[in-house]
Amino acid sequence: MTQRHDGRAPNELRKVSVQKHYLKHAEGSCLICCGDTKVVCSASVEEGVPAFLKGKGQGWVTAEYGMLPRSCTQRISREKGGGSGRTQEIQRLVGRSLRAVVDMKLLGERTIKIDCDVIQGDGGTRTASITGAYIALVLAVRKLQKAKLIAASPVTEQIAAISVGMQDGRALLDLDYAEDSKADVDMNVVMVGSGRFVEVQGTAEGRSFSKKDMDAMLGLAGKGIASLFTMQKKVLG
Repeated sequence: MTQRHDGRAPNELRKVSVQKHYLKHAEGSCLICCGDTKVVCSASVEEGVPAFLKGKGQGWVTAEYGMLPRSCTQRISREKGGGSGRTQEIQRLVGRSLRAVVDMKLLGERTIKIDCDVIQGDGGTRTASITGAYIALVLAVRKLQKAKLIAASPVTEQIAAISVGMQDGRALLDLDYAEDSKADVDMNVVMVGSGRFVEVQGTAEGRSFSKKDMDAMLGLAGKGIASLFTMQKKVLG
Protein backbone atom coordinates (compact mmCIF):
# COMPACT_ATOMS: atom_id res chain seq x y z
CA MET A 1 0.00 0.00 0.00
CA THR A 2 1.20 3.53 -0.80
CA GLN A 3 2.09 5.44 2.34
CA ARG A 4 0.52 8.76 3.29
CA HIS A 5 2.26 12.06 4.05
CA ASP A 6 2.85 10.96 7.68
CA GLY A 7 4.07 7.49 6.72
CA ARG A 8 0.84 5.63 7.56
CA ALA A 9 -0.75 3.03 5.33
CA PRO A 10 -4.26 3.89 4.00
CA ASN A 11 -5.85 1.51 6.55
CA GLU A 12 -3.77 2.65 9.54
CA LEU A 13 -5.00 4.65 12.54
CA ARG A 14 -2.96 7.45 14.03
CA LYS A 15 -1.34 6.60 17.36
CA VAL A 16 -4.06 6.61 20.04
CA SER A 17 -3.44 7.06 23.75
CA VAL A 18 -5.76 7.67 26.69
CA GLN A 19 -5.07 8.95 30.19
CA LYS A 20 -8.06 8.22 32.40
CA HIS A 21 -8.99 10.19 35.56
CA TYR A 22 -7.42 13.23 33.86
CA LEU A 23 -9.50 15.72 35.85
CA LYS A 24 -9.57 15.63 39.65
CA HIS A 25 -13.16 16.62 40.29
CA ALA A 26 -15.17 15.02 37.47
CA GLU A 27 -16.97 11.74 38.18
CA GLY A 28 -15.37 10.38 35.02
CA SER A 29 -12.72 11.87 32.75
CA CYS A 30 -9.92 11.18 30.31
CA LEU A 31 -7.51 12.83 27.91
CA ILE A 32 -7.67 11.12 24.52
CA CYS A 33 -4.93 11.74 21.96
CA CYS A 34 -5.38 10.66 18.34
CA GLY A 35 -2.21 11.73 16.61
CA ASP A 36 -1.94 15.47 17.28
CA THR A 37 -5.64 15.80 18.15
CA LYS A 38 -6.12 16.00 21.92
CA VAL A 39 -9.50 16.14 23.66
CA VAL A 40 -10.35 16.28 27.36
CA CYS A 41 -13.59 14.36 27.98
CA SER A 42 -15.41 14.57 31.30
CA ALA A 43 -18.67 13.19 32.68
CA SER A 44 -20.52 15.03 35.45
CA VAL A 45 -23.41 13.46 37.36
CA GLU A 46 -26.28 15.67 38.48
CA GLU A 47 -29.37 14.64 40.39
CA GLY A 48 -32.55 15.44 38.49
CA VAL A 49 -33.54 15.52 34.84
CA PRO A 50 -34.83 18.12 32.34
CA ALA A 51 -38.42 19.21 32.80
CA PHE A 52 -39.73 17.03 29.96
CA LEU A 53 -38.53 13.90 31.82
CA LYS A 54 -39.57 14.71 35.39
CA GLY A 55 -41.59 11.97 37.05
CA LYS A 56 -40.91 9.42 34.30
CA GLY A 57 -38.36 7.44 36.30
CA GLN A 58 -35.58 7.73 33.76
CA GLY A 59 -32.38 9.65 33.29
CA TRP A 60 -30.76 11.72 30.58
CA VAL A 61 -27.36 12.03 28.90
CA THR A 62 -26.35 15.23 27.13
CA ALA A 63 -23.12 16.70 25.79
CA GLU A 64 -21.27 19.95 25.18
CA TYR A 65 -18.29 20.46 22.87
CA GLY A 66 -15.81 23.26 22.42
CA MET A 67 -12.37 24.15 21.10
CA LEU A 68 -9.90 26.19 23.14
CA PRO A 69 -8.78 29.47 21.51
CA ARG A 70 -5.29 28.17 20.59
CA SER A 71 -6.22 24.57 19.88
CA CYS A 72 -5.51 25.24 16.19
CA THR A 73 -2.93 27.10 14.11
CA GLN A 74 -4.80 30.39 14.46
CA ARG A 75 -6.65 31.62 17.53
CA ILE A 76 -10.36 30.75 17.66
CA SER A 77 -12.61 33.29 19.39
CA ARG A 78 -14.37 32.01 22.49
CA GLU A 79 -17.93 31.07 21.66
CA LYS A 80 -20.85 32.69 23.44
CA GLY A 81 -24.59 32.31 23.28
CA GLY A 82 -24.75 28.60 22.54
CA GLY A 83 -21.87 28.37 20.09
CA SER A 84 -21.59 28.21 16.31
CA GLY A 85 -23.63 25.94 14.09
CA ARG A 86 -20.67 23.55 13.86
CA THR A 87 -20.33 23.39 17.65
CA GLN A 88 -24.03 22.70 18.14
CA GLU A 89 -23.97 20.01 15.45
CA ILE A 90 -21.04 18.22 17.09
CA GLN A 91 -22.36 18.34 20.64
CA ARG A 92 -25.70 16.98 19.46
CA LEU A 93 -23.86 14.19 17.67
CA VAL A 94 -21.92 13.31 20.83
CA GLY A 95 -25.10 13.34 22.93
CA ARG A 96 -27.05 11.22 20.44
CA SER A 97 -24.23 8.73 20.23
CA LEU A 98 -23.94 8.18 23.97
CA ARG A 99 -27.69 7.98 24.47
CA ALA A 100 -27.68 5.10 21.98
CA VAL A 101 -25.78 2.94 24.49
CA VAL A 102 -27.46 3.98 27.75
CA ASP A 103 -30.56 2.41 29.31
CA MET A 104 -32.13 5.55 30.77
CA LYS A 105 -34.41 3.58 33.11
CA LEU A 106 -31.39 2.04 34.86
CA LEU A 107 -29.84 5.49 35.27
CA GLY A 108 -32.76 6.72 37.35
CA GLU A 109 -33.79 10.37 37.51
CA ARG A 110 -30.32 11.84 37.15
CA THR A 111 -28.42 13.48 34.34
CA ILE A 112 -24.91 12.77 33.06
CA LYS A 113 -23.43 15.76 31.30
CA ILE A 114 -20.52 15.08 28.97
CA ASP A 115 -18.02 17.84 28.19
CA CYS A 116 -15.59 17.45 25.30
CA ASP A 117 -12.96 20.19 25.20
CA VAL A 118 -10.48 20.18 22.33
CA ILE A 119 -7.11 21.41 23.58
CA GLN A 120 -5.36 20.65 20.28
CA GLY A 121 -6.99 19.99 16.93
CA ASP A 122 -5.58 18.16 13.91
CA GLY A 123 -8.68 16.59 12.35
CA GLY A 124 -11.13 14.09 13.80
CA THR A 125 -12.06 16.09 16.89
CA ARG A 126 -15.70 14.96 16.87
CA THR A 127 -14.82 11.28 16.49
CA ALA A 128 -12.14 11.47 19.20
CA SER A 129 -14.72 13.18 21.42
CA ILE A 130 -17.19 10.30 21.07
CA THR A 131 -14.54 7.64 21.63
CA GLY A 132 -13.19 9.41 24.72
CA ALA A 133 -16.62 10.39 26.03
CA TYR A 134 -17.57 6.71 26.23
CA ILE A 135 -14.62 6.10 28.57
CA ALA A 136 -15.54 9.09 30.76
CA LEU A 137 -19.18 7.89 30.85
CA VAL A 138 -18.24 4.38 31.99
CA LEU A 139 -15.95 5.75 34.72
CA ALA A 140 -18.78 7.99 36.00
CA VAL A 141 -21.23 5.08 36.00
CA ARG A 142 -18.77 2.94 37.95
CA LYS A 143 -18.62 5.66 40.59
CA LEU A 144 -22.42 5.61 40.83
CA GLN A 145 -22.36 1.83 41.23
CA LYS A 146 -19.66 2.00 43.89
CA ALA A 147 -21.77 4.51 45.83
CA LYS A 148 -24.74 2.12 45.44
CA LEU A 149 -26.80 4.84 43.77
CA ILE A 150 -27.62 2.49 40.90
CA ALA A 151 -27.94 -1.29 41.02
CA ALA A 152 -26.56 -2.08 37.57
CA SER A 153 -24.68 -0.27 34.83
CA PRO A 154 -27.00 1.47 32.36
CA VAL A 155 -24.30 1.30 29.67
CA THR A 156 -25.46 -1.41 27.28
CA GLU A 157 -22.48 -1.66 24.91
CA GLN A 158 -19.40 0.12 23.62
CA ILE A 159 -19.45 3.01 21.19
CA ALA A 160 -16.65 4.66 19.22
CA ALA A 161 -16.21 6.76 16.10
CA ILE A 162 -13.65 7.36 13.36
CA SER A 163 -13.26 9.43 10.21
CA VAL A 164 -12.67 8.02 6.74
CA GLY A 165 -12.39 9.62 3.34
CA MET A 166 -11.45 9.40 -0.31
CA GLN A 167 -8.40 11.14 -1.72
CA ASP A 168 -7.03 10.63 -5.22
CA GLY A 169 -9.25 7.58 -5.71
CA ARG A 170 -8.25 5.69 -2.56
CA ALA A 171 -10.00 5.21 0.76
CA LEU A 172 -8.18 6.49 3.85
CA LEU A 173 -8.74 5.81 7.53
CA ASP A 174 -8.52 8.42 10.31
CA LEU A 175 -7.84 11.61 8.38
CA ASP A 176 -5.70 14.33 9.94
CA TYR A 177 -6.30 17.98 9.08
CA ALA A 178 -3.94 18.03 6.08
CA GLU A 179 -5.85 15.10 4.53
CA ASP A 180 -9.30 16.25 5.61
CA SER A 181 -8.85 19.68 4.03
CA LYS A 182 -7.96 18.13 0.65
CA ALA A 183 -10.20 15.04 0.67
CA ASP A 184 -12.68 14.42 -2.14
CA VAL A 185 -14.99 12.74 0.40
CA ASP A 186 -15.11 13.23 4.16
CA MET A 187 -17.08 10.78 6.30
CA ASN A 188 -17.57 10.27 10.04
CA VAL A 189 -18.79 6.89 11.24
CA VAL A 190 -20.17 6.02 14.69
CA MET A 191 -20.62 2.35 15.61
CA VAL A 192 -21.59 0.28 18.65
CA GLY A 193 -19.95 -2.90 19.88
CA SER A 194 -22.49 -5.15 18.18
CA GLY A 195 -21.35 -3.78 14.81
CA ARG A 196 -24.41 -1.62 14.14
CA PHE A 197 -24.23 2.00 13.02
CA VAL A 198 -25.42 4.95 15.07
CA GLU A 199 -24.53 7.60 12.53
CA VAL A 200 -22.84 7.94 9.15
CA GLN A 201 -22.05 11.49 8.02
CA GLY A 202 -20.61 11.55 4.50
CA THR A 203 -20.08 14.49 2.17
CA ALA A 204 -18.53 14.78 -1.28
CA GLU A 205 -16.23 17.78 -1.08
CA GLY A 206 -14.55 17.58 -4.47
CA ARG A 207 -16.25 14.85 -6.50
CA SER A 208 -19.17 12.48 -6.04
CA PHE A 209 -18.52 8.96 -4.78
CA SER A 210 -19.81 5.55 -5.78
CA LYS A 211 -21.34 2.76 -3.72
CA LYS A 212 -18.04 0.89 -4.15
CA ASP A 213 -16.23 3.88 -2.61
CA MET A 214 -18.74 3.99 0.24
CA ASP A 215 -18.37 0.27 0.93
CA ALA A 216 -14.58 0.69 0.99
CA MET A 217 -14.81 3.57 3.46
CA LEU A 218 -17.29 1.77 5.72
CA GLY A 219 -15.07 -1.32 5.66
CA LEU A 220 -12.08 0.75 6.79
CA ALA A 221 -14.20 2.45 9.45
CA GLY A 222 -15.34 -0.90 10.86
CA LYS A 223 -11.77 -2.14 11.20
CA GLY A 224 -10.60 1.12 12.74
CA ILE A 225 -13.43 1.18 15.26
CA ALA A 226 -12.74 -2.45 16.19
CA SER A 227 -9.22 -1.32 17.16
CA LEU A 228 -10.69 1.54 19.20
CA PHE A 229 -12.99 -0.90 21.02
CA THR A 230 -9.93 -2.98 21.96
CA MET A 231 -8.21 0.17 23.24
CA GLN A 232 -11.26 1.19 25.30
CA LYS A 233 -11.44 -2.23 26.94
CA LYS A 234 -7.74 -2.07 27.81
CA VAL A 235 -8.06 1.42 29.31
CA LEU A 236 -11.16 0.52 31.33
CA GLY A 237 -9.84 -2.85 32.43
